[in-house]
Amino acid sequence: MEMRRRQEDFKKKLLQRMERVSGQTRGICKMIEEDRYCIDILIQIGAVKGALDQVALHLIEDHTGHCLRKAMDQGGEVERERLNELMEALKRIL
Repeated sequence: MEMRRRQEDFKKKLLQRMERVSGQTRGICKMIEEDRYCIDILIQIGAVKGALDQVALHLIEDHTGHCLRKAMDQGGEVERERLNELMEALKRIL
């Protein structure tokens, strides 16, 4: 698994999204503590899942645009390995 540095603006946007997710998650905990209506809590859970999906989508786009493109240029085993790696990650999040 190859490490690379992400562009600072991209990293900043991802971290901002994750901070929002973190805030939403804390809000759900508070809703549970306050015995809020189940449907309201479920709606917020759906919002968190959607927000995490967006973070994942941005990472997938970044990965395919950089890491996978580089592997495709190299071809052969490296390309197959990176494609398999991406498919395994997608299986885990879908």
